[in-house]
Amino acid sequence: MDATRDAGLKQAAPARTEKPAADFAYVGIDAILEQMRRKAMKQGFEFNIMVVGQSGLGKSTLINTLFKSKISRKSVQPSSEERIPKTIEIKSITHDIEEKGVRMKLTVIDTPGFGDHINNENCWQPIMKFINDQYEKYLQEELNINRKKQIPDSRVHCCIYFIPATGHSLRPLDIEFMRRLSKVVNIVPVIAKADT
Repeated sequence: MDATRDAGLKQAAPARTEKPAADFAYVGIDAILEQMRRKAMKQGFEFNIMVVGQSGLGKSTLINTLFKSKISRKSVQPSSEERIPKTIEIKSITHDIEEKGVRMKLTVIDTPGFGDHINNENCWQPIMKFINDQYEKYLQEELNINRKKQIPDSRVHCCIYFIPATGHSLRPLDIEFMRRLSKVVNIVPVIAKADT
């Protein structure tokens, strides 16, 4: 009789065939890195690159080649009235890239007019102000009591600085620009058109 009762109990309890959710398969300290990685891959990344250099050094061409798309627009030769801008104009173009399930919001910040003037004294100040303003904007969002779940990140993560290949040493403008901006942003110096 006990054998028939045990057989009846075994039939009454159905076997669990469903798998636990991947996020909750194992909870523990050693699984936390994998959980954080999955969460970051799901949300995506924001990356902001600033491109600085004189006109005609191939800034747009390099950015478009790196990301295999038309992210940055080539600058059009301005007319004689447009050639003398009063200040450096900062433009940004945002592009969403997805590869192998990883999403990235790429923002390319262009600074046309940098170093194109006869007197380039303090020409880095608008760029420095822009970078510091982005840091301040992000900090204010972080300090809010009722802050957003996902804070838009407009901080400049990297500055690609194009140096003209003159065959001589660095210009004083290049040295001063890199010295001042290296305190607030990562700078990647690129010798432009070095093969010509």
